[in-house]
Amino acid sequence: MMTPLAAAKAYAATQGAALPSVGGGAATGGPDFGAMLKNVMEETVQTSRTAETQMAAHVQGKAQLVDVVTAISAAETSLETVMAVRDQVISAYQEILRMPI
Repeated sequence: MMTPLAAAKAYAATQGAALPSVGGGAATGGPDFGAMLKNVMEETVQTSRTAETQMAAHVQGKAQLVDVVTAISAAETSLETVMAVRDQVISAYQEILRMPI
């Protein structure tokens, strides 16, 4: 079974970038978390658009089925990764809310 953390690590490995360490941010020269999320969301949207374009091209007879399946698989993986990260962020937020003051 794929865990959210494993999905996030797999996504980072495929993108050629390491996950930022805790405490590493713009102050230490590391990537900004907001910018990183924005980039990931833009890549996810672009991957989905590519899959849609491949599907439309296949319907018109201009693309091979294997290209469509590959594009859909990439879009699905990207979306699953985003959802796994979202679930982890929500879980962390809920855990913080449960902390006593």
